[in-house]
Amino acid sequence: MQQLPIAAFGKRDVSGLLAFFQHCQSVARERGRPQLASITLRVPHIAPLAVLQSIYAPHELHCYMERTASEEAIAGADAVVEGRFSGQGRFAEAKAFAAETLANTLATGEWDVPAAGPSFFCAFTFADDPAANCADPPARVFVPRWQVARRGADFSAVANIMVAADAPLALLAERVWSAYQRFGAFDYSGGTTAEDSGRLQLKPLSGSESSDYRQAVEQALVAIRCGTFEKIVLARRLRLRADAPWQPLHTLSRLRERFPGCHAFSFGLSGGRSFIGASPESLVRYHNGEVETEAIAGSIGRGANALEDAQLGHQLLASGKDAREHACVRDSILRRLAAIGLQGQAAKAPQLLALANIQHLVTPIRARGRQGLHLLDLVETLHPTPAVGGTPRAEALAHLRQLEGFERGLYAGLVGRFDANGEGSLLVGIRSALIDGCDAELYAGAGIVEGSSPELEWRETEMKLRALREGLNA
Repeated sequence: MQQLPIAAFGKRDVSGLLAFFQHCQSVARERGRPQLASITLRVPHIAPLAVLQSIYAPHELHCYMERTASEEAIAGADAVVEGRFSGQGRFAEAKAFAAETLANTLATGEWDVPAAGPSFFCAFTFADDPAANCADPPARVFVPRWQVARRGADFSAVANIMVAADAPLALLAERVWSAYQRFGAFDYSGGTTAEDSGRLQLKPLSGSESSDYRQAVEQALVAIRCGTFEKIVLARRLRLRADAPWQPLHTLSRLRERFPGCHAFSFGLSGGRSFIGASPESLVRYHNGEVETEAIAGSIGRGANALEDAQLGHQLLASGKDAREHACVRDSILRRLAAIGLQGQAAKAPQLLALANIQHLVTPIRARGRQGLHLLDLVETLHPTPAVGGTPRAEALAHLRQLEGFERGLYAGLVGRFDANGEGSLLVGIRSALIDGCDAELYAGAGIVEGSSPELEWRETEMKLRALREGLNA
């Protein structure tokens, strides 16, 4: 990517924008191919989710990520360039697609703002290869036409425009400048605010669960005792139909309010569908050369008061079964980081992660990156961790479809973004739902190890599904 100083094109106004586009067009003519023009400007206070709601179009790609507790949020909408990939090489192909796009990108603007420059938003299904009935590609990467971001008290707006040799530059400049003026004094009018139908009447659809979950856990325990694998994560799917269409971003807004300690996310898919959720788990974050990941495994409920809550937390920390489940995840992450030359540093003991409805064991893990490391290199080695798949990985994954009886799709897959430097973050798509008009598919899973109880694992997934269902229809 060629980064150009904003002062080189005159004033920060429509004439300066036109001068930048003229330069991009001359490069497009020289190279014989369109150039991606990216402009980043600082803007006053802006609410990324509200902006996305205001400009939301059901059949356009979008991505939203936020963690309320860290005051970070980013939204992107309307793909200007998109790539789709499948197979075991999907992460490498997505990385190559981004590199080719950046080789034909010219960027200008202010760089001391959050998420400056073009972002590559991405969604990866759980499995490398698509099932016959899966509507979504195993890997989808896109650069949005419009992007807004927040980090603390800093806010930015980015426009990404494809400039061809014959592009109408004056029209493009007027359109982009008009959008920046709107972002600078956003009134949040329009969008779907008036269409939110409030609380819906829900009913389960037949075939909500393709197999009996308790029986699947029993079968997994037999395989564990036979030495087939050490751990496997078995998920349930609940299919619901509402009496009116869900509004995905309004539904997401309710989830983020209900689960402020989680990562709220939404990824718009083809056909007007949205994959949304409030995930407690970030697969990996790569920022300023630092790698941050975490082992999350082992669960228990929340108490009705502080005393009961503390008792449950103590019970979780003392649980041998949960300690074994957690160690599987932590040790696998450390081994896989070492396999690509990174020395992970894990906290000495698991901590409690207390969310609105559940407590988990969590161990933060950090490592120093190396020259040329890309976020997708980390993803390729880490996904899926034993927190959502199992260990040994190959043996556990080979049994998942048979035991679960449904295709996961994006459930336990990844949603996130990376920038021109290959840094960014990807969330694990758990505590999630696929929204399609009046229909929704909800997902939740539990880790099975020696000592697991079919009844207790069913209760754990029931607790997670109930919280998600209530959050979707608060």
